[in-house]
Amino acid sequence: MPDQARIIDGKAAAAALRAEIGREVAAIKAERGLAPGLHVVLVGEDPASRVYVTSKEKLAAEIGMNSVAHRLPAETSEAELLAKIASLNADDTVDGILVQLPLPKHIDTGTIIDAIDPAKDVDGLHPINAGKLAGGKNGLVPCTPLGCMLLLRQALPTLAGLEAVVIGRSELVGRPVAQLLLQADCTVTIAHSRTRDLAAVVRRADIVVAAVGRPHFVRGDWIKPGATVIDVGINRTPDGKLVGDVDFAEAVGIAAAITPVPGGVGPMTIACLLRNTLTAFRARRG
Repeated sequence: MPDQARIIDGKAAAAALRAEIGREVAAIKAERGLAPGLHVVLVGEDPASRVYVTSKEKLAAEIGMNSVAHRLPAETSEAELLAKIASLNADDTVDGILVQLPLPKHIDTGTIIDAIDPAKDVDGLHPINAGKLAGGKNGLVPCTPLGCMLLLRQALPTLAGLEAVVIGRSELVGRPVAQLLLQADCTVTIAHSRTRDLAAVVRRADIVVAAVGRPHFVRGDWIKPGATVIDVGINRTPDGKLVGDVDFAEAVGIAAAITPVPGGVGPMTIACLLRNTLTAFRARRG
């Protein structure tokens, strides 16, 4: 085992993936005169959401996609948002639809996600896509879990037979990444707040995916020497720093490879959104 873990560079991996998608989009444009269309819907003025939407819009345009952001006021009703989604579902120039979360409290998130055409659901959250993932069938996969898997495949020669522990059971990350790890022939444990002796469970893992939303929750002595650690957490400390769910300073001397925060999983999420948009375009248009 090295004295210090190899840092898994999510920024470089995301840039390479965007470049690859850009080449494919250019080829499609040259052949068909079409480009995948990504439409992002933002309701309200949440500062973090505005930054995310602007970034998604910019990166999609940079690789040649038709990128449109629909910015709606915070007082938009659920019925008005459903009407907007219905119009995007019916628009053949729209290949991918993403409704930026969180939504204002007066709008039910589940109702909105259910209304998106599953074939255009580039966030991969529609129940039909979740069911396909659970059944091992092809569908659109949530972006962050997909990014985690791409980073793992770059870091490890094979995933088959490895023991993986996913800390967190959310529908956004924990559950889907566990399904993807199962499909990769890992032995998977989903751990959570009620797991007994969590440190011991984590300590046996060859792969640790931390997605609990608690800064420095996973300590270095929880990590098996030589394990690969994917830190999904993005937490802001009182002094304004961004840190992960894993205590990086402790874990970096024990793990074989680890993602930093920032600069690890985060950049891959948007790159995988673009990949999902290209996947949706191909599936819809042959």
